[in-house]
Amino acid sequence: MTYAHEKQVAIEAVTRAADLCTAIRADMVGAESLQKDDKSPVTIADFGAQVLVCQSLLAAFPQDPIVGEEDSTDLQKPENATKLAQVSNYVRRFQPDATTEAICGWIDAGNGAVARRFWTVDPIDGTKGFLRNDQYAVALALIEDGEVKVGALACPALPLNLDQPDGPAGVVFVAVRGQGAAMAPLHSDAFVSIRVTGETDKTGMRFAESVEAAHGDQSRQQALAQATGITQPSLRMDSQAKYGVVARGDAALYLRLPSPKSPDYRENIWDHAAGALIVEEAGGKVTDMFGRPLDFASDRKMYQNRGVIVSNGMLHAAVIEALAQS
Repeated sequence: MTYAHEKQVAIEAVTRAADLCTAIRADMVGAESLQKDDKSPVTIADFGAQVLVCQSLLAAFPQDPIVGEEDSTDLQKPENATKLAQVSNYVRRFQPDATTEAICGWIDAGNGAVARRFWTVDPIDGTKGFLRNDQYAVALALIEDGEVKVGALACPALPLNLDQPDGPAGVVFVAVRGQGAAMAPLHSDAFVSIRVTGETDKTGMRFAESVEAAHGDQSRQQALAQATGITQPSLRMDSQAKYGVVARGDAALYLRLPSPKSPDYRENIWDHAAGALIVEEAGGKVTDMFGRPLDFASDRKMYQNRGVIVSNGMLHAAVIEALAQS
């Protein structure tokens, strides 16, 4: 199976959602956010992006369950009527005939269950980055028979060239298992194949980690990178854009170890599925901190895994060994 249709639908879905997010961020005044139970910010863009992705998937693959991050419960509370109206207004720029009822239905389509074949979506991965005008991503992956088969990431704020931070920005990454990984500027069909760095001189290598200290163990991550010979300061970035920069060779490692404040935390599948396939298809390797494959097929959370190690492949064994000894 080539997954050509799934790939095209995924690219179009994350691109539409990214356009909505870009429009909202351009218009936003202050932090237009609700508070979820975990206190992470959820913006009107988060809901709107999930609407557009789920609508695209249901139109193309009506039988496929969708496992998403958001539901409309909070949005439908009377005190959030203004937020719901804002979401609806932005969605109608892309889907003019969408009713409020349909919009809530598309959000709640993301409440599907893990199955033999299903999609998982993070409508805005990196909501804190979104709110501070930094990196975020729209992430979408197709999982079938326990394997990620298609992954797409839209990164509207990511420079095409990381060495030119003020240059053109907006990138789509895509991968199909067994077919390699590619990237293109947003709204372009000019996809080019990408590969992880094959550089052997570690003095110039960089490693990526989250901006938010609560999303990892930054001191241990720094020590681990140094133990493998990487001495450059870390590249701190929100969202699965970190997978993108490893896949295209900007960084050799991405480390996400459990925070000492929440050592039993388990990762959500939508935070890693798309990016993991893109790195693997670019020649890299992705495991948990014990070297085990990430389990995207059992639940919404990866209960069988702790931490995430993403590398160019060559460094992976050394990282796992250094972790075991630390």
